[in-house]
Amino acid sequence: ASNGVIIITTKKGKLGRKPSVNYSGNYNISNAINTIDVLDATQYRNLIQTRYPEGHPARTLMGAANTNWQDQIYAPAGGFDHSLSFGGGIGQLPFRLSLGYTDKDGILKSDNFKRTTVALNLNPSFLDNTLQVNLSAKTMFSKNNFANRGAIGAAISYDPTQPINSSDANLYGGYTTWLQPNGQPITIATANPVALLNQRSDQSDVRRVVLTGQVDYRMPFLPDLRANLNLSVDRADGEGNIFTPENAGFLQGGDGPGFKSEYTNDNTNKLLEFYLDYGKTFNKNKLNLLAGYSWQHNKLGSFSKTSNAPGTNVLFNDTDAREYYLLSVYGRANLNVGERLLLTTTLRSDGTSRFSPDSRWGLFPSAAVGYKIIDGNGEGKLSNLKARFGYGVTGQQDIGADFYPYLSRYVTSTGDADYQLGNEYINTIRPGGYNAGIKWEETATLNFALDYGLFDDRISGSIEYYIRNTTDLLNYVPVPAGTNLTNFLVTNVGDLQNKGIEFSISANPIRKATQNLDLTFNITANKNKITRLTATEDPSYQGVATGGISGGVGNNIQIHSVGYPASSFFVYEQVYAKDGKPIEGLYVDRNQDGTITPDDRYRFKSPNADFFMGFSAKYTINKFDVGFSARANVGNHVYNNVLSNSGLYNNLYNSAGYINNVVSGTEAVDFKNAQYFSDHYINNASFLRFDNITLGYQLPTVSVFKGARIWTTIQNPILVTNYEGIDPEISGGIDNNFYPRSRTFLFGLSFNL
Repeated sequence: ASNGVIIITTKKGKLGRKPSVNYSGNYNISNAINTIDVLDATQYRNLIQTRYPEGHPARTLMGAANTNWQDQIYAPAGGFDHSLSFGGGIGQLPFRLSLGYTDKDGILKSDNFKRTTVALNLNPSFLDNTLQVNLSAKTMFSKNNFANRGAIGAAISYDPTQPINSSDANLYGGYTTWLQPNGQPITIATANPVALLNQRSDQSDVRRVVLTGQVDYRMPFLPDLRANLNLSVDRADGEGNIFTPENAGFLQGGDGPGFKSEYTNDNTNKLLEFYLDYGKTFNKNKLNLLAGYSWQHNKLGSFSKTSNAPGTNVLFNDTDAREYYLLSVYGRANLNVGERLLLTTTLRSDGTSRFSPDSRWGLFPSAAVGYKIIDGNGEGKLSNLKARFGYGVTGQQDIGADFYPYLSRYVTSTGDADYQLGNEYINTIRPGGYNAGIKWEETATLNFALDYGLFDDRISGSIEYYIRNTTDLLNYVPVPAGTNLTNFLVTNVGDLQNKGIEFSISANPIRKATQNLDLTFNITANKNKITRLTATEDPSYQGVATGGISGGVGNNIQIHSVGYPASSFFVYEQVYAKDGKPIEGLYVDRNQDGTITPDDRYRFKSPNADFFMGFSAKYTINKFDVGFSARANVGNHVYNNVLSNSGLYNNLYNSAGYINNVVSGTEAVDFKNAQYFSDHYINNASFLRFDNITLGYQLPTVSVFKGARIWTTIQNPILVTNYEGIDPEISGGIDNNFYPRSRTFLFGLSFNL
């Protein structure tokens, strides 16, 4: 109910046609678009020699190598997709069988994904086509090899003067490792990025089966009434393991040596939906009535065991089983009065077992009206004009993996909170946090729109104004100490408003037998702000801290505050010197009390863009076609946590006995110590990104080969931005060791037999 329903209609076989074979496939190769700019070995040596005097330990720790660690962890990634289908009919039984195979590497070395799919669709008809049956079965086998994401941050910080391998091939796998005087690894030091990739295995296998059946029956005694029954079962089970050997230098001491984890998951999702649909046309009016019932059951089981590599210290051993139900009763009425007036109203009642019986059910109505001012017969330039108005309420009950947030429960301790009895560590069981009053999040949307068509709809589009108010937001937030049995809780916290204007236009300026040009553009201006966070108005309440950053436990760079956009950055206003460099530790005394305190932090920008734009074009001439799609965000901001955490001179040398690299741009900031809450690190991240450019050619028919087409596509070919980090498009607005986006070249072929 919260975000509508997505209906996927699969291709089906047809009677009366010859059996057909369809193939589509591509080969692709990817490269990282961008990596973090850090000092190379020469620049790093010069910096160490400049910052530290002769005889300082930092100088003696440098090596003789010249290693680009990001080049060592990233590599061009190849892959391919194949899809083969067979369609036709056996007697009176239409069928379609499809096979698919994908094998794709990631740009981070050792990342790999493989998938095999098999699908069968049967769609017979009975009783003079009044009874239609659609049956489908699809199975998927996926195999993943996950690269160690920790190598991304390590490659930024690891000393570029160190070699990949040490002189002792038998010590810690032969990889260079920062060591204490006693020969043991320095556990707080940056780990060798190549070792992180090569000495960690993380694999999973997943099997998924989706069975669906649909029966549609048109009543012979009342042809305007039809009944539809949908049944489906979606079952996925898998297992995985993570292993790091005992000789890995980055997992010694503590709970080591090494690491071993094994897990299994079993998820079954069952769905039953039944509805009656009645449609009747009388005079120039048309009435459609629909009423239905939906039942959904999701059951999840899991097992996980974690220990050190020898298995002598079990850190976690737990079996978990969870389930939830979602029930819905709904109705809809559509009435077309004449050829111009259209009326729609819906009402649905949804119930979820995630909430207590007192707040389990939500009632969500909607209504819309449309009027065709000009209906395809307009004279002159304006050929179509339609006005629309709508209002509706939707509900949200998705709160992630916690299926029982309203129940008081006992939970098992994590591996770092065991109780020691002699030489044995025991998992404890303790009360967990809960919220007995948790309820549906509701979103009420009001919209006004005009749809238009010009020059016989050669140009068409719409302009729409909307206001969307979300109340009782479901969020995972910190709670005051002593008020619950946990520090964080899923709860309903506050209200949020979004409002804006959307404009779209599509044009077909060239429409000929051998040429065609389609153009589209849309733009949305959106503003959001939080309108309530507490049960009663409290002007002194700053808000809910969020947006965790690296550099310390509890460091949050964002805040939810009334009257401001969600996730606004909450920072100090930096003071700059005459040369434009920020002055370390000097901020504006915004409350003018004579000292710099946390009360001087202010809300500055947010990750949300002010404007969203989309562009696409496709031009066809004879058998050639070329097209692109692009989009732009304007006004979004990003906190550069890579620079704030790795652009510090005092990070170069650690007295424990190791040295680190710094990112380029450190000199421009010129900070010795971390200044995480300076607004200097908040950058405008507006961008224009071309998602893809495609060139295709329709091959001539040769013998049994029909509809053959070859094509090439470049994904992420162009990015225009002033943001100096790795990528301006980052979920949440915090740039911190982001997996680089890739530029992918695809070469494809499709044909029919």
